[in-house]
Amino acid sequence: MAWTAKDLPDLTGTTAVVTGANAGIGEVTAHELAAHGAHVVLACRNVEAGEKARSGMPGETRVEHLDLSSLASVRAFAERWQGPLDLLVNNAGVMRPPAFRETGDGHELMFGTNHLGHFALTGLLLPTLMAQAAPRVVTVSSIAHHAGDEHVVEANPAAGYDANRYYGHSKLANLLFAQELHRRSVAAGAPLVSTAAHPGISATNLVASRDGMGANPIVRLVAPLAMPLVFQSAARGADPTLYAATAGEPGSYTGPQKRGESRGPIGPARLSRSARDEALAAKLWDLSEESTGVRIRL
Repeated sequence: MAWTAKDLPDLTGTTAVVTGANAGIGEVTAHELAAHGAHVVLACRNVEAGEKARSGMPGETRVEHLDLSSLASVRAFAERWQGPLDLLVNNAGVMRPPAFRETGDGHELMFGTNHLGHFALTGLLLPTLMAQAAPRVVTVSSIAHHAGDEHVVEANPAAGYDANRYYGHSKLANLLFAQELHRRSVAAGAPLVSTAAHPGISATNLVASRDGMGANPIVRLVAPLAMPLVFQSAARGADPTLYAATAGEPGSYTGPQKRGESRGPIGPARLSRSARDEALAAKLWDLSEESTGVRIRL
């Protein structure tokens, strides 16, 4: 489909949270939602960077601190929340740190940040979301989810650390969560819509981040120069997320359609066999509740 951000509907009266909205796809997502009338909260670990991003945005926006690698920070964000919430965009992420790292809660950094932090955030904000007529949760996955497999439920142990495979596990977990949330919402007859999206391969600061591949100073130096020459823009990479946030059918997964889903016009994205495994999704759900202490009931 030739859908772009220009096709977004009028979002006046909608309140949205976008995690990791201080840069890259998250920043574009927040900007476009605000440009179309939504009140947007930029949920960022780096508040200063969030304020810098917000200063260039139209409409009604604000920045709130949120560190998804810390369950205490996630709980504090949810406890501070006041007012309605219609849309939650689970976008933030860490990609491929060269060595094993843990969150303050003892979880592998990518699994803890990319999946468990968003699982807990969704669960804690769910009562607020469910008070609205048409609540929606969008979870951003990746074509890297194809590198994940049934070992996702091992939660990326320190032994045998593999940056590529473990990143794949974290993005597979995002996709399994989005789909299981959809199934449970349907089973409960709830109004909540759960969708997923992936950006293809886009020129963002995710590669150069010091928390991921940018821990290598060479990568940190070269990536900002090389990526715009090779990859699609962050603006194009945000299109699948924006579509999933407004027009995507319940349970859908959207991404670019060209060059192995790395770029191009958006449409239905391909699910790996593990991503279609409903029993695996249920196991991951149980593990996530145990790991975060957050019980999600629809």
